Amino acid sequence: MSRRLVNITLDNLDDLPRRCRTCVFWELDPMSGERALDSGDPRLEKEAWISGTLLEWGSCGKIAYVDGVPAGFVLYSPPLYSPRSVAFPTSPVSADAVLLMTAHIIPEFSGGGLGRMLIQGVAKDLTRRGVKAIEAFGDLKWEEPSCVVPAEYLLSVGFKTVRPHLRFPRLRLELKSAVSWREDVEVALERLLGSMSPERALRPV
Repeated sequence: MSRRLVNITLDNLDDLPRRCRTCVFWELDPMSGERALDSGDPRLEKEAWISGTLLEWGSCGKIAYVDGVPAGFVLYSPPLYSPRSVAFPTSPVSADAVLLMTAHIIPEFSGGGLGRMLIQGVAKDLTRRGVKAIEAFGDLKWEEPSCVVPAEYLLSVGFKTVRPHLRFPRLRLELKSAVSWREDVEVALERLLGSMSPERALRPV
């Protein structure tokens, strides 16, 4: 079984699950998102967001492939690029952090370490770019695949709660320790993220 992680681009955007391919929950503010859905063209909005973010900031997502089949993905960006982030009760995201927007593992590929692999890929990318931390809004009452990542998943891969909330706590993964181990970043991230398998938190109930 071969596994590989690649950056999301306009060329492979259609490898996202159909529901996620047409979702602009994070990419637009609530009002603009509703307009995009009403117009029936959220795919174009998604493409525009990916294109603009790649040009202005750089890599903003990764897709995991297992034997050439898309098995999971993650999206991330500075909070400035995600208008929806300010709508959460535990916002704003810290100025020194990048927002982990969403992540998803296809159910038939769960349990194989892909969830940890995706986060490690993001951490590796951002460490090289000098980012100090990753933050995310977790869902403590997560029951089925949605745009918000389950808090259990984030905690299992090394995130810590920085602003508690009954439903949507804000969590943070520090990358500064990984920067000091830049020469051996793979080993550093294994130490930083631990060895727990978080995929069960991304499985549909």
